[in-house]
Amino acid sequence: MNRRSGILEFAVLGLLREAPMHGYELRKRLNTSLGVFRAFSYGTLYPCLKTLVANGWLIEESGGTQDDAPAAPLTGRRAKIVYRLTAEGKEHFEELLSQTGPDAYEDEHFAARFAFFGQTSRDVRMRVLEGRRSRLEERLEKMRASLARTRERLDDYTLELQRHGMESVEREVRWLNELIESERAGRDLKGPAHGEPARDTTEGAPGALPRSEGTPRPDAPGDTAT
Repeated sequence: MNRRSGILEFAVLGLLREAPMHGYELRKRLNTSLGVFRAFSYGTLYPCLKTLVANGWLIEESGGTQDDAPAAPLTGRRAKIVYRLTAEGKEHFEELLSQTGPDAYEDEHFAARFAFFGQTSRDVRMRVLEGRRSRLEERLEKMRASLARTRERLDDYTLELQRHGMESVEREVRWLNELIESERAGRDLKGPAHGEPARDTTEGAPGALPRSEGTPRPDAPGDTAT
């Protein structure tokens, strides 16, 4: 199984853990909730579903409603197939959630992993966040070294593009720092820790959770390239 199909299988299992869905619903959720999958098509999704069914991680059920039932024999349309997670599929997904290897830090896989952090244990979230931060800090160091070597040979627009790329990485590192700080303090994005009073999550309030990546604070200083 290649890395890209593995990410798709992980996301499908995670969505079906929330509720059974038919293919159209799954594709819509993949497109709208998990932006990394906007380029995926039915031609990619359905072979993935068939593989998951063959592995025993999903089962197919008829999804027709009472309103649909009379129409099917008249129009010849098949009833929609609903995909449901099996007990083995849930166990497999939980095993995938617990993995914190290098793949979890890569751009596409990290986005999918982060989308299911609400179903992930705190210690695993910490390892994934710290691994992602370490990976980006390595990338940032290489970008800075490359820019220092080639600065004199680049035109203004290429130089500005490289600076923009560096600023994007710097913003994500700051975002990760805030998330890691929140995790260490026992806070998460789905509410206060057990036994804690509710916190005001308004920006700037004590105990507030960090904004998502790409949403600057109103009083934050502008990003500067190094």
